[in-house]
Amino acid sequence: MKTDIYLYNSLSRQKEKFVPTEEGKLGIYVCGPTVYNHSHIGHGKSYVSFDAIVRFFRFVGYKVLYVQNITDVGHLTDNADEGDDKIEKEAKRDRVNPMAIVETFMRSYFEDMDRLGIERPDISPRATGHIIEQIELAKKLTAQGFAYEAGGNVYFDVSKFPQYGRLSGKKVEDLIAGARIDVRSEKKNPADFALWKRAEAGHIMRWPSPWGEGFPGWHLECSAMSMKYLGQTFDIHGGGLDNQFPHHECEIAQSEAATGKPFVKYWLHNNMVTVNGTKMSKSLGNFVTLKDAFARFDPITIRFFILQSHYRSPLDYSEEAVEGAGKGLERLKNIMRELKALGGDSAKAVNFDDLPEEPVDLKRYYGEWLAAMADDFNTPAAIAVLFEMFKDINTLLGSGVGVTVDVASQLYAFTRTLAGEVLGIIPGEDAGAAGKNIENDLANLLIKMRADARKNKDFKAADAIRSQLQDIGVILEDKKDGTTVYKVSK
Repeated sequence: MKTDIYLYNSLSRQKEKFVPTEEGKLGIYVCGPTVYNHSHIGHGKSYVSFDAIVRFFRFVGYKVLYVQNITDVGHLTDNADEGDDKIEKEAKRDRVNPMAIVETFMRSYFEDMDRLGIERPDISPRATGHIIEQIELAKKLTAQGFAYEAGGNVYFDVSKFPQYGRLSGKKVEDLIAGARIDVRSEKKNPADFALWKRAEAGHIMRWPSPWGEGFPGWHLECSAMSMKYLGQTFDIHGGGLDNQFPHHECEIAQSEAATGKPFVKYWLHNNMVTVNGTKMSKSLGNFVTLKDAFARFDPITIRFFILQSHYRSPLDYSEEAVEGAGKGLERLKNIMRELKALGGDSAKAVNFDDLPEEPVDLKRYYGEWLAAMADDFNTPAAIAVLFEMFKDINTLLGSGVGVTVDVASQLYAFTRTLAGEVLGIIPGEDAGAAGKNIENDLANLLIKMRADARKNKDFKAADAIRSQLQDIGVILEDKKDGTTVYKVSK
């Protein structure tokens, strides 16, 4: 289906109409995690947001190639050129090989993303698997005069790239004036950044290079891998707002200096997470891992909570806010259960070019939902449209007018497509996830046991099932047609 998409480009600082490099196709690169610890709520916000963006592009007909890297070397503790490699530091603390740290936390990361209903990227390249490409890029920049070697380190000379700072709005002269006084003297300018670092004695993660044994700088990996899989110029680069400088700024400089071509057409940055109004930080003790959050809340509730905030807006995490999101999600699930009990079929094809206006005006609701998503991926507005539609569906279900199987299937399939396939907020089998929806199966099993008890005139047992389910927040509703559906109250 053809629709115009407008997105906020951090490079131009304005909304722009999306025009792909190649008609009908989209190449997108999103900065992945540095795998030295378990993922936190901030990771969840970023990757849920970009998952919804990728799903929407696919929904409207784009063939998407989604690349998201794994940083397993070169990310230093101060996010610039000094300090220890984050992974090697963790490995020394635990007295294990750095690759053991990488494997442990990479598996943990994908486990958390899977539980959030995030579709895996098409390509997940690792920095250590692309050392050759990074060395070649550093060699090219050195040969072109944009970089220089000093004592086994290779630095990009920002004075040779006048456009440096245009993404972040920073000026090179201000960066030099405000630089730390203890910056290595081997740099020509304090603002120069490392493409390759010399491996000191005892440094485990090291590779041979024309400048001696060392390891790549953090910024270099994303340029090398994104251009390898998406080309020298590609459509969208995404990441956290905290990576805009220096990481993304350095990516632009080294990539465009090497190729002489524009690196990325559209830059998308998601905003940060706070906890109870305070910036999330390990030092403040308010650091929330996804695993800790999952111990308290269903992962899809966390996803729904995240999507109720625009990707460019800050997200304040609190248990009360997530509980509120959970109540809203239950309303959605209850409606889906009722529609399914009436014969709703998720396999029914939805013709979005010819939607009905009665008994629920799906044509209007789809137009409003599509407009919200096409306006810089406004997921909270899109969700609000769906909940407005649910009011109409609830009115229809409670009107006493018989809802035909065809109507139930149409409403069910329409909702499952927009809320499940695109937004990913309908869990279990309704969202197309692998495996069984145990909650639904158990509830239906108890409903059947109650029906059998009533059929055998064992009303005491039937009432006990109903009462005990009500005690745990599961409400049974007997319909006029003899069927029974359940709702969950929170």
